[in-house]
Amino acid sequence: MRWGVPAAAAAVIAAAIGAGPVIAAVSGEPALPERSAEQLLADAVAATGKEGGIPPMSGTVQQTASLGLPALPASATGSSPLSLLSGSHEVKVWYGADDKLRVAMPTQLNETNLILNGGQAWYWDSATNTATRLTIKGGGRERPETPVPQPTDFTPQQVAEHVLAQAGEHTAVRVINTAEVAGRPVYQLVLSPKVESSLVQEVRIALDGETYVPLQVQIYAKGSAEPAYQVGFTQVTFTPPAEENFTFTPPAGAKVEEQQIGFDQAREEHAEHAKDVADTAKVVGEGWARVAVLPVDTEQLAAEQAREGGSGERGPHGFDGGGDPQAVLDSVMKSATPVSGPWGSGRLITTKLVTALLTDDGRLLVGAVTPEEITRVAGTT
Repeated sequence: MRWGVPAAAAAVIAAAIGAGPVIAAVSGEPALPERSAEQLLADAVAATGKEGGIPPMSGTVQQTASLGLPALPASATGSSPLSLLSGSHEVKVWYGADDKLRVAMPTQLNETNLILNGGQAWYWDSATNTATRLTIKGGGRERPETPVPQPTDFTPQQVAEHVLAQAGEHTAVRVINTAEVAGRPVYQLVLSPKVESSLVQEVRIALDGETYVPLQVQIYAKGSAEPAYQVGFTQVTFTPPAEENFTFTPPAGAKVEEQQIGFDQAREEHAEHAKDVADTAKVVGEGWARVAVLPVDTEQLAAEQAREGGSGERGPHGFDGGGDPQAVLDSVMKSATPVSGPWGSGRLITTKLVTALLTDDGRLLVGAVTPEEITRVAGTT
């Protein structure tokens, strides 16, 4: 959905962690019974993956991103999904069961809502006074098998599920049992890279002390006292939400539209895209030091920048004006630093958690690693 919270930083982190044993330690005076990292990892996976899903709950989720990106185009702010790449945003969530969910994203003057209740689904946009009845074709509820969080992973549970599934031998894990999130005692799993070349200092996952449901995920960059990316509950209640939260009737005078969502077709397209990427991309390194190397048509990229940049028209991805990802790409590329070495020349893009190198010979290298590591890998591929 277009209001989904991007988890680009968490995606890089989750993809970077390998598999294997973990190390546990306890910090501070215990506010909760001591549990090892292994026990908590098992508890968290069970809480997010057990049959019937997480217990009924409701609350407010706040997402904050301070990735060190260049300033976004003015029209990529406001209700555009691209605005979620910086600043703070709130999402209100009501969860009754797998087929009973409501998510509301308020803005300064408007609000969007997604309401799922059994076989009915609605998307309401107050800014356009439009209610869209969603019909699901294919009916499959299976989530695509991907190793990283998806853009629609807007809750701490979804982000944590991906990160925890990858925790391993390249990661040191300790436990803090004196923390609190949304007024509830929590265990904090602190995951730290064992390699110096990673840009990540640590990832903190807060698990509710009673239900073991993830309540918060924080990603810290090296040298930063504040999280570069954070998503977590600021208020949460583990009681079944009132049924009225899952009912929706279009207001009088609202425009009503119909839209069909084909999950089967989407899965096929996702699988085909994943295969294309797998055939052309490769991964160099292990654990947190992994770097993805993909071929890029630099001539085509330059042509698209010249054609789309600053046009103010609807872009190929369906966003309007500066909300088009092409406008954001233009802004990012303008901030890139020209670099060169024995591997050739190119443009380097650095943020707090991600480094990317676009080489003039048509390669894109991306990883949660230092610029020195990216250029080293460029010389070996």
